[in-house]
Amino acid sequence: MRNIGLPTGLERLEIERLRARVGRLFAALSEVAVDSEPGASPGAWLPPVDLCESAVAVVACVELPGVTTEQVEVFLTSEHLRVRGKKRRHAGRGITSHHCSERSYGEFSRTVPLRWPISVRDATAALKDGLLIITLPKLAERRGEEFKVPIEEVINDK
Repeated sequence: MRNIGLPTGLERLEIERLRARVGRLFAALSEVAVDSEPGASPGAWLPPVDLCESAVAVVACVELPGVTTEQVEVFLTSEHLRVRGKKRRHAGRGITSHHCSERSYGEFSRTVPLRWPISVRDATAALKDGLLIITLPKLAERRGEEFKVPIEEVINDK
């Protein structure tokens, strides 16, 4: 029987790389699972989303051409960002039928899992020129940070 010792520095590095890759794969699979949830109504469409990260915030950009602020809602928890609404078809004057209709209409809902600790209360959203920009400020990471704990001197009064 072979005695398995503690991993060396190089082995620990490889284990950490593997752990990070598995974490990214799990996050990607979670996003696919959330986006492909059953129960979507007929005619529903998924607006494209870009998710970007800076040192201080996570920014989600959602393409919503032809949608007004009254037609869209944004919901946020510490784990998910959800954008939903309805894009209505506007019939032009005197148009009786369409020969070609390639634009998407109807209800939409898009849920994006969040992997960062964010400040839900400080989030902002703005819709301009068909682009919904949602800014999610990050919470300061406190794990691993060293805090000095004050020591109170107790004097015995006997």
